[in-house]
Amino acid sequence: MSTTEAACYSTPQEAGLRVESLPFERVPHQSRLFLDYLRDATALRNFYPSAVRFHHDLVARAPEVLAAHQTDRDALCDALEASNRDWGAGEETLANVARLRSESCVAVVSGQQVGLFTGPLYTIYKALSAVKLAGCLSQRGTEAVPVFWMATEDHDWEEVRAAEFTACDGRLATTAAADSMHEEGAPVGAVTLDDSISETIRRLLDVLPTTEFSDDLERLVRAAYAPGRTFGEAFARLLTALAKTHGLVLLDPLDVRLKKLAAPLYAEAARRAADIASAVEARSRELVAAGYHAQVHASADAFPLFIHDEAGRRVALARDADGRYRAKSAREGDAYTADELADMALAEPGRFSPNVTLRAVVQDYLLPTIAYYGGAAEIAYFAQTAEVYRVLARPATPILHRASLTVVERRTGRALERYDLRLADFFDGLDAVSARVVERHLGATQARAFDRAEGQINGALSELGDTLRAFDPTLADALAHGSEKIAHQLTGLRSRFHRAQMARDRAAHRQLERAAALLYPEKALQERHLNITSLLARHGLYCLDWIFSAIDIGSVEHQIVYL
Repeated sequence: MSTTEAACYSTPQEAGLRVESLPFERVPHQSRLFLDYLRDATALRNFYPSAVRFHHDLVARAPEVLAAHQTDRDALCDALEASNRDWGAGEETLANVARLRSESCVAVVSGQQVGLFTGPLYTIYKALSAVKLAGCLSQRGTEAVPVFWMATEDHDWEEVRAAEFTACDGRLATTAAADSMHEEGAPVGAVTLDDSISETIRRLLDVLPTTEFSDDLERLVRAAYAPGRTFGEAFARLLTALAKTHGLVLLDPLDVRLKKLAAPLYAEAARRAADIASAVEARSRELVAAGYHAQVHASADAFPLFIHDEAGRRVALARDADGRYRAKSAREGDAYTADELADMALAEPGRFSPNVTLRAVVQDYLLPTIAYYGGAAEIAYFAQTAEVYRVLARPATPILHRASLTVVERRTGRALERYDLRLADFFDGLDAVSARVVERHLGATQARAFDRAEGQINGALSELGDTLRAFDPTLADALAHGSEKIAHQLTGLRSRFHRAQMARDRAAHRQLERAAALLYPEKALQERHLNITSLLARHGLYCLDWIFSAIDIGSVEHQIVYL
């Protein structure tokens, strides 16, 4: 296999992994817009003007991206180099920052909220997807580096303060940072960790299994999440340590140096606020008319930037009847024209942060972004955000679906093999899986007896119904009603049999419970709940290499990875 193929295609076999694919059409709760986008993004170019069908088609976009990038690269890279050094970046990352200084270099970008201990697994999958695509593009002749945008400006503390992981007994467990550290409305990345973070870490380590990797995991987590650090810095230090050999460049949008570079775009967005709001609202109507959904609530009065008060809290602005902008939550108070806000953004960019419709445009103003890796919700956002790019005369960035994985560890894999189960079987719930196992394995003899009895009863009732219908249709109708009751009773009795069999075979029941908690926790994909510490505790840092090997940037399906 050539070096280009090694970077551009999945290589799980080299890591001794078995990988299966599952189409997203078979995964519950997927939106029509997301599924249509995966089928053929180019068919939706009225909503995604720069969509590509295959990742290698991105090469053709490089000239447009480079021509549109006007941000001072040296100033940008000076900031990135300083911050990544502070977070403990390795030589590979610093070399990528140096490469980004070149006028011919583009960026493959992904990002996520700064969740506790890096948050759900898909954060890691996003980061490594960007790494893999950057390597692919570079080996195809388009110099590219991977950049991870940390959403430190977000203020939803509840979304990031907790981490879920698999406890030593196989159940889903949680640990969380103290709620008292965050002030309502303040950016989560600026939260300063206090001594309570040690108790949060202790809870994690106490509940995870004790293995040969436990000491290394403790050192890793405690080195990042130390009292006195900000929540954003702690996230950056841990993700840097995990991705150290992959050259991932992290970016913190709270960095005042980067805000100064973004100030011209802030100002232009402020001046065009009414046009942006109108365009996003119109796009939302277009999506709904096409049978899709609008991911972001659109309002004609919206302002694309938050303003920060003296305490650092984000305040949303809305246009009043006089055409001035004031805080949404205040009936009275300071009101500004769009031009006044634009001037403020130029003079004091640190007082502003973009809302969800502007954030990606700011990202791609600062960086020469050739593509962004996101999830289903972000793909939906981009259908509306494309209009903001258009209003601000910026080239819209294509969004690619990030790698989506379910990791099946050996113990769970053996249970699946024993009972002939697949991930998709858990989508109907644990009761349905238990019934299947009882019917096919644990109680197959009794299940066949049920089948025979049901067949005989249904046949007899059908014959009787035909006879009664010829004699008196009303009697046949009464029999039909009675037959429904009999079928209901048989179904209930069969369910009781399933439960009784599971109660007898507690070992099998525990295996299925554990598999459900690991593979489909809280009736959602594993990647949306489990934290990377679950894998680190059991497999060490090797699991990062396995994940990287399993990622197939050419796939638009969910990947099931057997360790």
